Amino acid sequence: MNIRTVSTTPFSDQKPGTSGLRKSVTVFQTPHYLENFVQSIFDSLDGCEGQTIVLGGDGRYYNRQAIQIILKMAAANGIGRILVGKGGIMSTPAASAIIRQYKAYGGIILSASHNPGGPQGDFGIKYNITSGGPAPEKVTEAIFERSKVINRYKILEADDLNLDKLTVTRLGEMSVEVIDPVEPYARLMESLFDFERIRQLIKHDFKLCVDSMHAVTGPYAKDIFEKRLGAAGSVLNGEPLEDFGGGHPDPNLVYAHDLVEIMFANDAPDFGAASDGDGDRNMVLGNNFFVTPSDSLAVLTANATLVPGYKTGLSGVARSMPTSEAVDRVAEKLGITCYETPTGWKFFGNLLDANKATLCGEESFGTGSNHVREKDGLWAVLFWLNILAVKGESVEAIVKDHWKTYGRNYYSRHDYEEVDKERATELMDRLGGMLDGMAGKKFANYEVKYADDFSYSDPVDHSVSKNQGIRIGFTDGSRIVFRLSGTGTKGATLRLYVESYEPDANKHNLETQAALKPLIDLAQEIAQIKEYTQRDEPTVIT
Repeated sequence: MNIRTVSTTPFSDQKPGTSGLRKSVTVFQTPHYLENFVQSIFDSLDGCEGQTIVLGGDGRYYNRQAIQIILKMAAANGIGRILVGKGGIMSTPAASAIIRQYKAYGGIILSASHNPGGPQGDFGIKYNITSGGPAPEKVTEAIFERSKVINRYKILEADDLNLDKLTVTRLGEMSVEVIDPVEPYARLMESLFDFERIRQLIKHDFKLCVDSMHAVTGPYAKDIFEKRLGAAGSVLNGEPLEDFGGGHPDPNLVYAHDLVEIMFANDAPDFGAASDGDGDRNMVLGNNFFVTPSDSLAVLTANATLVPGYKTGLSGVARSMPTSEAVDRVAEKLGITCYETPTGWKFFGNLLDANKATLCGEESFGTGSNHVREKDGLWAVLFWLNILAVKGESVEAIVKDHWKTYGRNYYSRHDYEEVDKERATELMDRLGGMLDGMAGKKFANYEVKYADDFSYSDPVDHSVSKNQGIRIGFTDGSRIVFRLSGTGTKGATLRLYVESYEPDANKHNLETQAALKPLIDLAQEIAQIKEYTQRDEPTVIT
């Protein structure tokens, strides 16, 4: 076994964000860049020698090359066994499930999630711990600290392995198992949902369309929806491509345009859904009807006992701070706790592990539960199908009935993408300086109830995360929230979240942007968004 030790120098920009390290492909192709970060992972993990690691990615450009490098580095660093998805493919929720099923030491997931792919697109890498969840901040900080001083990495000199055949082979002293990435995940889904009842729904002329956006969920969706549930021809864009077919694999009303056109046509199917690059996000649509992610979480929570895997009830629920408070109202009626966390799925991990929460969700099209430690796009789709099969009502009817019971939280997110980072930071700094003394102030018809920079104290490990986004709440239950996103790779993404609560069922049929216009105008007035971003309108509205 010929292990080569390569001298290297640190890169200054390898601090993981909310979902690992994301950069453009060209940055990752810089000599030693990927290797430095991977070695920093191995150097930061105590006792990883001889252990089992799960490895896979979303199939984007550079996925295969990166996997070969990581395999050889793992062998050189004494890892005992690698479980790698066939073709290098493994969705993020499936990776979490497989880590848990095999009781692996951890996993390395290659994805830039909803960011574009291809040679000029983005790439990403993150480490997940034994629970199957994203590495907590103490682990990512250790990796970053190591990356700042690294001076060498180890790699085995060996030929590339065949990733397209299910097999067990050796790479030096390490065992490499190329596994079916779909079967373990599909079996888990069958244990949670009533597949027979969903099959019967589909048999009775129920039409669905699932758009995999030429990303990782294609093989999963074809196996589950077409093969196991009998919805022949229901999967759209089901072939994973390195550049996602030239599309932007973000399941929202702008980028999932193929699905939106189908679901808002005169002869639309009964149900539609889309997933993102690595399969952890979802968008749900009914016939000519869009379900906001915040409403989706609330509806799933309210109807959870209709689903076999959750029939005994929920221990609690959790949402990210910018996510609408719709689920809070459901939790209050159910008599369970609703936790408000910072953005980033890793903050849900402790709550799930401690059985304080069963369902979790984020406004950024992410929903999940304690079955894994990641958000899970296809799980959410199956949850909706199970509810539809039991209730025998349309998506629109279920949501509107929910509003009658709990009131409607009009909600929208405005993204200003790739704005000047310095100007975006100035905007946030200015807002931060305005918070003291804002409570009690009146803006038109709105009176400020509270204004703060959100800080989270974890109820399990008591760690504190500060500066998680600026919240301005009003006495009528409305909110505006400002954040800089940590998932982009170019410039900065300013996100504005706007929410208005309407208890009157007679006012539930307003167009969302029209209903929120007074708050949107107020957010512009307070933050001076146009002046700082030089944008007349957002890049994306969801």
